[in-house]
Parts: sequence; C-alpha cells; structure tokens
Amino acid sequence: MTREVSDSCPGVLRLHQAADGPLARVRVPGGRLEPGQWQVLAEAADELGDGAIELTSRGNLQLRQVRDAGELSRRLAAAGLLPSHSHERVRNIVASPLAGRIGGLADVHALVLALDSGLRAEERLAQLPGRVLFTLDDGRGDVSGLGGDIGVHAVGPDEFALVLAGQDSGIRVHASDAVDVMLAAAHGFLDLSSGQWRLHEVQDGVSAVIDHLGLSPTAEPLEFVAAQNIPIGWLDQDNGLVSLGAGVRLGSLPARLAEFLAAIERPIFVTPWRSLIITDLTEGAAEQVVRVLAPMGLIFDANSPWLLVSACAGQPGCAKSHTDVRADVTAAVESGRVLPTGTNHSEPRSKNLAAHDVVAAGRQHWSGCERHCGRPRGVVTDVTATPDGYRID
Repeated sequence: MTREVSDSCPGVLRLHQAADGPLARVRVPGGRLEPGQWQVLAEAADELGDGAIELTSRGNLQLRQVRDAGELSRRLAAAGLLPSHSHERVRNIVASPLAGRIGGLADVHALVLALDSGLRAEERLAQLPGRVLFTLDDGRGDVSGLGGDIGVHAVGPDEFALVLAGQDSGIRVHASDAVDVMLAAAHGFLDLSSGQWRLHEVQDGVSAVIDHLGLSPTAEPLEFVAAQNIPIGWLDQDNGLVSLGAGVRLGSLPARLAEFLAAIERPIFVTPWRSLIITDLTEGAAEQVVRVLAPMGLIFDANSPWLLVSACAGQPGCAKSHTDVRADVTAAVESGRVLPTGTNHSEPRSKNLAAHDVVAAGRQHWSGCERHCGRPRGVVTDVTATPDGYRID
C-alpha cells in the first residue's frame, strides 16, 4: 500500500487546522509527566487553548483552538516538552505505565529515555512518518497489543521479544541491545518505505526488516491481544507505596483539574487508554487525592460506564462529523443507556436511530462519520453517525 499524500500528523510546530481552530499535539514518550509540566500544560490550555487537555490513544496530549502557536512552543520547550524541533513528531513511544512499580518482568522506563534520545540523535530518523509507533511492554501484555510498528516485549528481566507490525518476530534480544535494534529497524523501515505511513502497509515489510537487521528468529512467537481492563482505582506498588489509576471522561481533562494534578507533586503517566496513573503516593496521600479529585471528575471506580465509551472529536471540532457525538454519548451515559459488559441486551444491527434511541452494552466507540477516528483496538461496538441518524454495528 502506497500513500498518495504525505503524512500530515500534527505536532506543536505544525498544527492541524481543525474545524474549531488550530490543534497542537504534544508527544510524551512513555507517557511520563512531572508536576511542573502539568502546570505548564494547564496554563497553556487555559490561556492559549480551549481550556482542556485531550489525552490520545498513544499516550500523547492535544490542545485545541490554539491562539498563539509561537507562545505555545516557547512554553513547552522551556518545560522540556519540546526537546527537538526536527524530531518532535516521531517521538511516539508507548510503554507499560506500571512498569517498575507493579508486576511486570522488566522496568522499561529507562529504555523509553534511551530510545527517545536515540531517535533525536539520528538526523535521518526525523523522516519517519508521524504515525510510526514504538512500543515497550514490560511483559504483562498491555501495550504490545496496540499494533505498534516497532517494539520490544519483555520475556525475562534482561530478554525481550522484538515486535514488528504488532507481531512477535520470534527474535530475542538482550536488554542492552534493545534500543539499538529498534533504531536499526526504524532505519530499515525508511529503506523500504515508498510513502507508507506504517510498517504493516509495506508489502513483506516485516521479513524485509528482519533481513535488514541480520537477525534470525529463535523462539516460538507470542500472541498479543488488545488489553480490555485498564488499571483504575487503588493500585498497591511493589515498594509499599500506592498508585492511583484515574479515568478521564472522553479523554478530555479540564485545565483546572490539571492544575490539581500538578499540586500532587508526583510523577503522573498518561496511558494509551486515555487515563492517568498517579504514582508513588503514601496511603494517606492517595486517600486525599481521591477525596479531592473524584468530585472534580476523575474516575476511580472501575465499574463506571464512562470507562466503556470513547468518541471521536465530532462537531464542532471536525468538519466531517455529522453531529456532536460527544454530547450524544454524554447524554447516553447520564441517562443509563450505556450498559455494563455482559448485560443481556439485544443489540440488533440497527440504523437511522435518533441519538436518544441508542442503547448499547459493553465497550463502544461513537464516531461522527465512517472514518471511526480514535477507535480503540479490540472488541468494540461501533456507534456511527450517518446523515440519517446513528447506526450500531
């Protein structure tokens, strides 16, 4: 598959002209943000954007209706969120957010830093499409199922499976070689690409990258599936401290709430499930965070219906959308029409439904058009807006 148009993925320096105004995407390798960075983002969203920070399915962030792109880039660069002008759009690195704190076979966060540094150090890799995704899985299988292009998956404390186009290649590499192998695979992708945005789009791309690396499979490939249960609520760390998994309604975080996150003064991870992991808390501090932030909208209840729904931007943010899907899905949640997974509910493949007639059970993605932007991987019911109403499939 050869793309006829170049990759137009937005960044901070190249904004996307959405229907509601300029949109900036901030790459956050591994999802980790420090307290000061949350404060800068909160102020930027409030003073330069629409007052909210959007969480993406790659653990990155977006600001909508950006009014001063130059000032935004200045603030983000000063906060360490724009360390490279040439490579900013290729720093798409997702890692197991609980690595090194709860379970897993290996702590991959050091690899995140090394991979990000390696990407920025090689001038040619700035040519990677902004859609290429690197994944670093600590062995629990939470991010290898996201369909990344190049990644590693821990099979032991110091051994990793090489993941290409979302599949285990059968190749095993030592932890000390993992970053170099991923960078070499990225160069291999550039050698092979004739305009493709993703490795799986290149005919025989995986086998060609393996040949480029000069490595051979030595193990039976592992099978990866998309994670269904995201970490929400009270999470006991291996060192006796506590992490809190927090859902964010439709992935949109108000700037005021981001300021409160900064005040916690702990590292916080943005996850590829549009949620947050607040780390390294004492039990008393964790209880206080829940008491303060749950009433403000953060979700600490794993059974919340908000965790079953996702949605594209919809109107007014997207000119292709047939309706304001976020308003419609919000009404569905608040009126009890989003039913728990496993509910005995007949779900005929229906079409031409008014928004108030849509009822669906389990994980569901609401889309304003047939493109289904932002749809999560795995088993999901599609609720799609058409010119004649919603369709459920």
